[in-house]
Amino acid sequence: MKSVHDIPGLAIERERLGRDSGELRRLLNSLESKQDEYTRSMILHSVTRCVYLLEAEASACNADDIVLVASMLDDKENSVKIQALNTLKAFSGIRKFRLQIQEHSIKVLELMSTVWDSELHIASLRLLNNIPLPDFAHPQLRRVMPALMEILQSDYILAQVPQHHGPRSVYLTALDQHLEGGEKIYLLGSGSDSSAFSCFTISFIQVQVIRLLSSLAQKNDLLYDILNCQVHSNFLNLFQATQPGSLLFEVLVFAERLSEGRNTPHYHAVKWHYNEQSLHEALFGDESRLADRLLALVIHPEEEVQIQACKVIVSLQCPRDMGLRPSLCQASHSYFNNRE
Repeated sequence: MKSVHDIPGLAIERERLGRDSGELRRLLNSLESKQDEYTRSMILHSVTRCVYLLEAEASACNADDIVLVASMLDDKENSVKIQALNTLKAFSGIRKFRLQIQEHSIKVLELMSTVWDSELHIASLRLLNNIPLPDFAHPQLRRVMPALMEILQSDYILAQVPQHHGPRSVYLTALDQHLEGGEKIYLLGSGSDSSAFSCFTISFIQVQVIRLLSSLAQKNDLLYDILNCQVHSNFLNLFQATQPGSLLFEVLVFAERLSEGRNTPHYHAVKWHYNEQSLHEALFGDESRLADRLLALVIHPEEEVQIQACKVIVSLQCPRDMGLRPSLCQASHSYFNNRE
């Protein structure tokens, strides 16, 4: 069998010429055998690369292949679970597999909330953010909401990437390196070995969590669960101007969606009660300092952060059900006046 570390250039060349190299099929067939942890992980890693690089062969796969990969989510080794999540994420880019992959969303949510491993969190979040979450997953989403908030606010073990690192430090592909801008780091999860760090940006996990929460905030039946989640006392640090621009933009989008959601007639129809340390109180409570953070971000050097901060301010002053009429906006600006 060819080395699982490489996709031969011949396979890609055959793909370009419209020929099936058979590389992806050979890898999937080999995965059915009993291998050690390292071999299973590397085969899945190579399958993921093939799905991205050999489009025709990936599209020719079938439902049984997805079942096979998803079965690896039950593997006893975290490294295998992580590679299986990455492979499912790659397959989720092919339309015909999306509904089938959705069926495994509850399992992915369960893993993310019970296994405290940074790389597993990243792989889970990237997959969940790439598929529409079905309604049947909402009960599980409610159960894992506290875990999502904890992941968002947790400190992982971080270490700077040396400018020149040896070949044994980490195995990367070009695909692995196409992450969002910012300073790159080695990020070590609780189950990772020091010789197998993965390279990610320092705010990548937070951005992925915020994107997922922003999407869920648009679901009427999940909005209260998000707003009533307990957060740390320093939650508003996420809005500090010193945070990476990409993170600030996403957290501002999240705040805007929460503000708009709580101002809808549907949400106003119920008298909700929130915990003292809830996200609602941190953002919209009488003692919140969100207004101060927003005003500081209006002069942020990145234009998209400025614009998004202004959108949040408008949503706080002008609820959507007022139709954004200027007279009503002017009459409802006490949220900011009270904090001057």
